[in-house]
Amino acid sequence: MQTQDGVNPKRQIQVVGAVIVDAGRVLCTQRGPGSLEGLWEFPGGKLEQGESPEEALAREVGEELGCLIKVGARVAVTEHEYAFAVIELTTFYCSLVDGEPKLSEHTALAWLPPDELTTLTWAPADVPAVLKIQSDFA
Repeated sequence: MQTQDGVNPKRQIQVVGAVIVDAGRVLCTQRGPGSLEGLWEFPGGKLEQGESPEEALAREVGEELGCLIKVGARVAVTEHEYAFAVIELTTFYCSLVDGEPKLSEHTALAWLPPDELTTLTWAPADVPAVLKIQSDFA
């Protein structure tokens, strides 16, 4: 599909991220092989047809980390243009309800206090949420 000026618009993808807070620390996950490999992100993923952001987030965290979360207040909505697509990321504060996060799709996870989040190299779309979290916990 092309726009009137002949430019191919980038695919728009809606994704959600879980800012899981437990004992004053925030869960951070490192991306595995593929796009943005090695960068850190909040766990989550793409919305499926008919899902609310909250439903998608609970499903994705269950699939990726094998734990159950309660989705709370929205942290931030960020739009970032990557080479492969334009991502709209909505992050939410979450709490663990059952289980401990286990690695399956990510290469590493870390629990960090909010003031240490910027010690990691984050995927660009996640950076505004990182800064908002630091502000919220300052």
